[in-house]
Amino acid sequence: MGLLDKFRKKKEEEKKADVKSTGAITEFEQFCGDDKEAYEALFNTMFLDPRKIETSMREAAENAKKFEKSGDSVRARTWYEIAGGLAIYEGNVKKVVEFFTECEKISPNSKYSILKNPEKAVTKAQEYYKEHLKA
Repeated sequence: MGLLDKFRKKKEEEKKADVKSTGAITEFEQFCGDDKEAYEALFNTMFLDPRKIETSMREAAENAKKFEKSGDSVRARTWYEIAGGLAIYEGNVKKVVEFFTECEKISPNSKYSILKNPEKAVTKAQEYYKEHLKA
């Protein structure tokens, strides 16, 4: 487990504790309801409003490949995650699998639960976008 992974876990635990202590439930949690599998798959991979991302999926993938070739695995993984999030928005299951698989190859300690059932996760995300991203 890397140093950054320890900090991420700590932040995740703090967030869970905050939600439990305040009883607050996010709009996305409410949307997912009892579908914990979809929630877990999309929680760290999906953008709630991808229209605010000022780069395209193609540009993000190109940046990821460029950084991967130069040996900068942190930036490469970040760009693959962005490309994957944009692929979710576009509903492109094949690209979602491709980009998050690359993330796991670059950083074997990171696991993406979206890869367990990407079709279901992308379908759920599309429902969310149709309901919440109106014009």
